[in-house]
Amino acid sequence: MTGAAKNGADALISTLVANEVTACFANPGTSEMQFVAALDGVPAMRPVLCQFEGVATGAADGYGRIADRPACTLLHLGPGYGNGVANLHNARRAFTPIVNVIGDHATYHRQYDAPLNSDIATLVKPNSIWAKSADSPDTVASLTAEAVAASYGPPGGPVSLILPADAAWLPAQGEPVIAQKPVRHAPSGAAVDAAAKAIRAAKNPVVLLGGQACRAEALVQAARLQAAGVTVYTDTFVARQPRGAGGFLPKKMQYFGEMALAELAGVDLMVYAGTTMPVAFFAYPNRPSVLLPEGCETLTLLDRAEDAVAGLAALADALGAPKTGPVQSLALPDAPTGKLTSYGVGAAIARHMPEGAIICDDAVTSGAGVAANTATARPHDVLALTGGAIGIGLPLAIGAAVAAPDRKVLSLNGDGAAMYTIQALWTMARENLDITVVVFANYTYRILNVEMERTGAGKAGPSAKKLLDLGGPDIDFVAVAKGLGLPAVTCATAEEFEKAFAGAMSQRGPMFIEAKI
Repeated sequence: MTGAAKNGADALISTLVANEVTACFANPGTSEMQFVAALDGVPAMRPVLCQFEGVATGAADGYGRIADRPACTLLHLGPGYGNGVANLHNARRAFTPIVNVIGDHATYHRQYDAPLNSDIATLVKPNSIWAKSADSPDTVASLTAEAVAASYGPPGGPVSLILPADAAWLPAQGEPVIAQKPVRHAPSGAAVDAAAKAIRAAKNPVVLLGGQACRAEALVQAARLQAAGVTVYTDTFVARQPRGAGGFLPKKMQYFGEMALAELAGVDLMVYAGTTMPVAFFAYPNRPSVLLPEGCETLTLLDRAEDAVAGLAALADALGAPKTGPVQSLALPDAPTGKLTSYGVGAAIARHMPEGAIICDDAVTSGAGVAANTATARPHDVLALTGGAIGIGLPLAIGAAVAAPDRKVLSLNGDGAAMYTIQALWTMARENLDITVVVFANYTYRILNVEMERTGAGKAGPSAKKLLDLGGPDIDFVAVAKGLGLPAVTCATAEEFEKAFAGAMSQRGPMFIEAKI
């Protein structure tokens, strides 16, 4: 039911559901009890308890990337929101629509500066594209609809609706309010003409895709550009990208700046489609920040808020490109054997991953082995780590599985990354989600060992190694996973992993596999 509200909490949930926001990833406290109670009156809203707010926010991100509509989170005051910030940073970089509902003290209680009191409005500002407080119950429905609309952008992102406890419990009037969703407009004809003219004049042009330009329909048009002789790249980390047989696979901007510049040598034009100027992930001594070759001209075909399919199609037409472009053919690797490596894991995944699977990638240095093998696997989607804050692979998978219960979800994690949000395993078990978790266990922050040398800090000595090594003791991931409710196995050989992964793909429900690489 989404009828007339009894109180502010009813008005909020009824309005969310009326606007197709039907999943709530929550870690509530006292200030949110009215919201919790109101859930019983609106069964269309699915509540999912997460035992850490970073799991809730990351799950909402995964849900939004797959469903193309927001989930809501329910967070307990400023500290609760603060616990979820890292994955909201990732969601902001992914431009994912999320409605954060943040409980607050009653309006009249704020003045007393109780222990949990904080400046929530300031805390939410950096990672919210919209933020308001519903200080009166009669404003809750209208502000909720405004929040939902704002979350879509375009290009979209997390929004924060602060709900004081008295606004939740006091009577509210009226029916749910329907949000007015914004529309993405096609880029101007002038922008398309300018891009086409520049490409014709260039000797070695590149189109760089990001955001919505990396979705399936847009990639069909991007493939036409490739067929017309324009090299197509994507950003290094993309919120959601289809991969595998039957689809176009652009090149990907290299992570390390010097590799990216070496590959781009000779490029004299870069056209941005749904993205902006590429920059190095970090600054390094005596290395450039901007990843553009010397003398390379740039221009924007379409920005992140514009219709990528329409823009890329218009450019392809203007260039007289063929109606179709190159696509990947299905090709599966041989069964891996011997000592387990990330490439062996990738081969097994490519061989047994079903069509329509969703990969949530937080594998860090181990991800390359999977990406290389799955490029020609059965069609699937990949959700990447857009903001660089590790610890998203497990929560993303929760959200993706709730959004698409008929699709197999794979969560790929470095061992260090997995420990950031290991509580997510409990939610997977409780909700019986069809997720297979793989943790690459090398017992070190391998990427940090690499970066330490790249920054000029030198090799790690005895004290430094204590901050880069995950051993002493080694984490018993199987015991942890079983303790949180998942069936779990460990694999040290390629044959063991192949068997375990094939078994996980043949049945429904959560499964945990430790890959000792």
